[in-house]
Amino acid sequence: MTASAALLETVKAAYARYEQEAGQFLQDYTAAGHPVYCGAGCFGCCNMPIRLSLAEAALIASVLTPEEARKVEKHARKVLHNARTAPDEDEYVRRHRAQVGYCPLLGADGACTRYAVRPTRCRDTFSAMPAVYCQEGTWDAMTRPERREYLREVRRTPGTDGETHFIAPLEEMSEPIWERCSRAMRRAWNLEAWGDFWVLTTLAAQPGFMAAIERGDKGAALKEARQAGLEHPELIEFA
Repeated sequence: MTASAALLETVKAAYARYEQEAGQFLQDYTAAGHPVYCGAGCFGCCNMPIRLSLAEAALIASVLTPEEARKVEKHARKVLHNARTAPDEDEYVRRHRAQVGYCPLLGADGACTRYAVRPTRCRDTFSAMPAVYCQEGTWDAMTRPERREYLREVRRTPGTDGETHFIAPLEEMSEPIWERCSRAMRRAWNLEAWGDFWVLTTLAAQPGFMAAIERGDKGAALKEARQAGLEHPELIEFA
């Protein structure tokens, strides 16, 4: 059993609306002389943990080839091992970036092979400073004076939140996507499911899990995830 066509269309429509609004923002932002350091083949942030809704994961799962699905599942199991063994959130993120590694849907040229259905968090992450600052290990390798200079540069760069180099309004503009996904899941399933990109995408392709979701049965869905070896309270959450 797979997610309904109506639910998938809701996600696509939410993405399309965001892309239009974000595109206009970026056009105005760059026209005002503010550079954006993201582009095709730039993948410095593509080893970060990604949270998404099951509605989004179902859309991604619906377009994957069997080989892509196998790669995503392999990645999901690495994510799960990290979640079970990392002593705290900071170490979880560090290991995710350094050891779990880059998204398996990246192509050899560094471009996303499933760009049209990429999750919200992949859509709204843009850098207002050079891409080196997006790469794992850059902050740790900085000296104290370099960190102070980085923070000064962040504070004087238009569009940041004053703490990191990412363009904050684009993240704020993406909130309606998740709101629409939330409502769509409630209408379709009478529940909401959120969690890790690769874990939920893997589960979204499993008939037993999705059948339980379609019935609105959280307990049965968790049982299916547990039997698949993919259950973890921080990687699958129900509301």
